[in-house]
Amino acid sequence: MFYLKMTAGNIYTGTVDGKLWMISGDQLHFLTQMGQDMPECGTPDYEPICGRPHGVRMDQDGNLIVVDSYLGLYKVNPRTGEKTVLLSSEKGVDGLPFKFLNGLEISKKNLIYFTDSSSKWERRHHKYEVIETNHLGRLLAYDPVTRTGRMVLGDLYMANGIALSPEEDYILIAETSICRIIRYWLSGANAGKKEVFMDNLPGYPDNIRLSNTGLYRVGISTTRFPSFFSPFLDVLGPYPFLKRFIAKVTPLSFYSIFLHKHGLFLEINNKGDIVASFHDPDGSVTWAVSDVFEHDGKVYLGNTELPFLVVLQ
Repeated sequence: MFYLKMTAGNIYTGTVDGKLWMISGDQLHFLTQMGQDMPECGTPDYEPICGRPHGVRMDQDGNLIVVDSYLGLYKVNPRTGEKTVLLSSEKGVDGLPFKFLNGLEISKKNLIYFTDSSSKWERRHHKYEVIETNHLGRLLAYDPVTRTGRMVLGDLYMANGIALSPEEDYILIAETSICRIIRYWLSGANAGKKEVFMDNLPGYPDNIRLSNTGLYRVGISTTRFPSFFSPFLDVLGPYPFLKRFIAKVTPLSFYSIFLHKHGLFLEINNKGDIVASFHDPDGSVTWAVSDVFEHDGKVYLGNTELPFLVVLQ
C-alpha cells in the first residue's frame, strides 16, 4: 500500500510492510527495510517488528528524513539505503517514549518537525484513538545540530499531518480524530499561540501539503457524508463514555463496515477557507486519501487502504 511522501527528482514512499521505495519514472526501486524483513510483514501484528515508514522528506543535505511509526526518527541515505537513528521511539522526547509517529516537515533551517499521534495507541490501533477522542498527541521538533528533540505543543487530538507556511511563521497541524486543523504560530507577534484554522471538516484530515499555487492540499482519510445513515462517529460524538466502552469491547474489523468509500481531498487558502474539493464519490478509483503531492505536472494521491498509487495528469 503506497503512502506517498516526498520528492527530489525522484519520489520516495513507504509501504505498510515497513519498506521504503524510490520511484524513478515508471520504475520502482527498493531502498531499505525500516525494521526486520519477515514474510509476515504487511500484517498489523508485525508492524512493530517490520516498521512502518510514515513521514518522508529530504533535508538540506540531500538525506531522507523518515519517521517510522514504531521505530523512531531516522536519516536514510537515498543512494545506499543506510539508516541512522536520530531519535528512537524507546527514548522519545522529554522522558515520554514515542507511540505513534506520523507527520513530518522540515524547515528551511533544517529543523525537523514531526508528530506523535498518541501516547496510548499504536498505528495499528489508530481507529481506537479516533473513537476514544483522546488528546494525547504532540508536535515535536528535532535539531540536527544539537541532536536534541523537544516538545513544541502537547494535548493534541491525534496529531497527524503538518505543513509550514511559506514564511514558516506558523505550522498547520491536522487533528484527525476531531476533524480539525489548528495553526500554531512559531514566530512574530503571535508566537506561541494556538488557534483553530479549520473546524468541522467534511472528513478526517490526514496529511497537509503546501502546493505550487500557494494553497494547502489536505487528504481526507474518511468522509463524514451521510449515506443510508449518519456517520457512525458523529452519532456517538455526544457520548464519550459510550465511545470508550465500544473501543474496549469491539474488534477493529467491525469499524470497516461504517467506512464510506468516498475519495476526497481539499484545497484550502491561508485563511482556512475551502476553495476547491476533488471527489471520487463511489471510490471507484481511490478512497482513504492520505496525501496529495504534485510533481512534474502530475498529482499523486497516497492512500492507506489500497495496494497502488493513483496518478492524476
